[in-house]
Amino acid sequence: MFTQSAKMAWKSISSNKMRSFLTMLGIIIGVMALVVLVSLVSGTTDSVQNSISSIGTDLLTVTVNDDGGNPLKMDDLEEYEAIDGVEQVACVSQESFTIESGSTSEDGTVYGTTSAYAEISGLEITTGRFIYNIDNDNHTNVCVISYDVASEILGTPNAVGSEISINGSTFTVIGILEDDDSSSDSVYEAYIPYTTLIRQSSSVNTDISSFVISASENADTDAVEESVEMLLYERFGDEDSYTIMNQSEIAEAMESVTGTLTLLLGGIAAISLLVGGIGIMNIMLVSVTERTREIGIRKAIGAGRGIIMLQFLIESLLVSLMGCGIGIGLSAVTLKVASVFAANSDYDLSFTMSMGVVWISIIFSVAIGVIFGLYPANKAAKKNPIEALRYMG
Repeated sequence: MFTQSAKMAWKSISSNKMRSFLTMLGIIIGVMALVVLVSLVSGTTDSVQNSISSIGTDLLTVTVNDDGGNPLKMDDLEEYEAIDGVEQVACVSQESFTIESGSTSEDGTVYGTTSAYAEISGLEITTGRFIYNIDNDNHTNVCVISYDVASEILGTPNAVGSEISINGSTFTVIGILEDDDSSSDSVYEAYIPYTTLIRQSSSVNTDISSFVISASENADTDAVEESVEMLLYERFGDEDSYTIMNQSEIAEAMESVTGTLTLLLGGIAAISLLVGGIGIMNIMLVSVTERTREIGIRKAIGAGRGIIMLQFLIESLLVSLMGCGIGIGLSAVTLKVASVFAANSDYDLSFTMSMGVVWISIIFSVAIGVIFGLYPANKAAKKNPIEALRYMG
């Protein structure tokens, strides 16, 4: 019975190819919207999460807004290093200076910091070394420069040992950072000892206004944050005097935002599928009317209400599932093309089709085929055979 009904449903669909395709189009567009939009958000989310993870979710950044006459000094950072769960602490400050060599010069960002900063912030040194504690102790004029500074200003990526001018002072290059492929713009950065930056800049004094903390591997970052906040409050007595930025909280917030965005876009795509379902119901009602005489003949030769209803339900389901299959196939092609364009862009993005979204699309399409096919099928099954045989439409 099921096989015969399926054959008749397929015959009806294939005999009106254009009409069937146009009916499927709503499902195709809905499925593509669901799969492609959710996959694009998922790919973008993965890229952002990877960027955050590369920095580390165990990172705390402390900014002192108002020291209240009781400023932090470099020696005070030892108190924060002694907190249970803290692995490393490094102060950091930045200034915009001119970086030049010979006749080539560029405006760049110069960071004054200490030895632990490279490991805390995930800086990769390809050649040479980072700043040592002794460099800060001796106020040494040494610097670690970005790959673009080495290749474009000094003219060679192997610039360790070369001299470069920063804010009119001569510095010896001791290290080269890894090339940043994620940005199409040149990155002109230099890292120098914190005590040296103090001497170079009139706006930076010995007071520490910003420092970063990395938590130990198995430490609770939130607990470390509470301990750091306790020390800061004891020192400044006002919560508005400082700001603590927890990298793990940023990651959680980003995950929450992208999750909400995925649900929002998925909901919009689901509406497109519902519109496709209305299209299926509409064409099935037309089909029932056109085939009134056929229904009467089938009932006259013994076809029961269940058989008639099953035939039209299968037809509706086939139209929905065929549209779903085409939509999934076109989604795969679209994501492949998007991945090619993303690979040639400045962003590290990769778009893949999630099987979870595919199964949701299939389940949704089945539900639409059944729900929106139920009324036309029931209408066909309830037709009076005598009136149906008299129909001359």
